[in-house]
Amino acid sequence: MKLLLNSFVAFLLLISAQTCNNTSETPNTNTTEVNSERMEITGTIEQQGMTSYQYGTHTITTADDEYYALKSEAIELDDYLNEEVTIVAEKIEGYPLSGGPDYLLVLEVK
Repeated sequence: MKLLLNSFVAFLLLISAQTCNNTSETPNTNTTEVNSERMEITGTIEQQGMTSYQYGTHTITTADDEYYALKSEAIELDDYLNEEVTIVAEKIEGYPLSGGPDYLLVLEVK
């Protein structure tokens, strides 16, 4: 009986040690993959409303009626609403989606 109990405990320890080694690291989803080429765009920043493409917090529209979806991890874009500004940004990889605009990570507002 003691042998059976010791064998069972050893089996449980072996199983628990094995599962501890199988932990996987979850990738950080808070980082944004960007194209390292910086671009400057001049236009008017507006609040993003309801869209079919559902990405970005703001948009910028140029004098040529080109528009881009924007987000920033460092700048409060609401401070520049309805103002004509020049932004320094990098294109976010994997966009556009669903017929939407290019998606830019704003690094600086001039």
